[in-house]
Amino acid sequence: MSIPTDLVNRYPWLPSLKLQYSDIADKEPSEFISDLFSKGDSKQISERVLLIFEFAFNNLEDIPNPKDENLSIQVYILLKILIYALNNKLITNRIANLYSKNAYNKMERDNSESDLYNICLDLELRVNFYDPPEKFGIKILKDNRERKITNFTIYYIDYLKLASKLRDDYRKLTHNSLKNGYVYIQNRNLMRLIQEYVRTKILVEETEDKASLKSFLEEVLKIQEFKELYEKIKNIWAKKEEDFDFSFKIDITNKTDILKLYPPCVLEILKKAKEGQNLVHHERLFIVWFLLALEYPVEHVVDIFSTLPDFDREKTNYQVEYAKKKKYTPYQCSTLQSISLCKKEKYKDTLCLEGYGSIEPSERKKLKHPLAYVRIKQYRDEKEGEFLKSKEKREQEESQKKNE
Repeated sequence: MSIPTDLVNRYPWLPSLKLQYSDIADKEPSEFISDLFSKGDSKQISERVLLIFEFAFNNLEDIPNPKDENLSIQVYILLKILIYALNNKLITNRIANLYSKNAYNKMERDNSESDLYNICLDLELRVNFYDPPEKFGIKILKDNRERKITNFTIYYIDYLKLASKLRDDYRKLTHNSLKNGYVYIQNRNLMRLIQEYVRTKILVEETEDKASLKSFLEEVLKIQEFKELYEKIKNIWAKKEEDFDFSFKIDITNKTDILKLYPPCVLEILKKAKEGQNLVHHERLFIVWFLLALEYPVEHVVDIFSTLPDFDREKTNYQVEYAKKKKYTPYQCSTLQSISLCKKEKYKDTLCLEGYGSIEPSERKKLKHPLAYVRIKQYRDEKEGEFLKSKEKREQEESQKKNE
């Protein structure tokens, strides 16, 4: 079955891309790039791709709507080529998360059952469409009972394939209504399954074949416009990489004074949680991402929320597990300031207020990220420990000499 061409323009990750736009999709990367940058709209496409990378590097959730949907195919293919060329798992995961979330938001905004049905058909999902909608199950919210309705059922095997990597408890087959092997699924949940398909479609494993990658880069970087875009993305990443590269380890089991390594923004949230105060959405996200970045066990992170008035262990455990899988990066200092979570003034923290790196005030570097705070504190802690050990050793040696 052939789906409408405008649907492929809006959702270029659909399989029909290769059928309806084979003249573009089947080209070798170097040929595609060469043709692309020989046309007048190449600048607009480059800017669109660059915007996607910038948004992904800043952990943003949605991409602004483009003025021209007809360029989305070129944007999609160029994006895939750049992901392969950059060969960086951190970058790839962020692009996949953002692009798939944007696909979900677009489907939700379009709000078209017919488009959703055509998307399912193109993905070769066995679905049934009902008009008027079918009634199934009961939704209970407090004292209200509401009959659930849907336009769709999906064959259980196709459902399981799409839902296999989604760990929501309510997505388990046993928690869903079935009829003759088909699962009743509401529109938004079906869109969520398709979102996961898009995410995996974007993911490209880091290649171990460095020789092939080098040869590929030598070929595509001959095209000056592509090289400039590639270098621009790498330069942006180089400035952001410090915020994402937190490979240092902290042994939380052996550090009884680990709290002294934490910045005031973290201490404030932990204090509120300990007191049983409710945390706002940004506080919850930030503390989870921060602790997971330090490789806290999931159960330890979940326990932090156990004092909150709306605590649900099963739900919280799922959300923390999901955040761990996505590898989100904690907010940087500028973001914490913009959402009023920075507490350097309240705690009068010297490192946050004055920076680091030099005794001379004019040469001190400003702190950009709370994980950098931990890194610096850990470094100072270790150096202080080495100094104290060295001092103790010298004192023992001097004491022995006096006794001789």
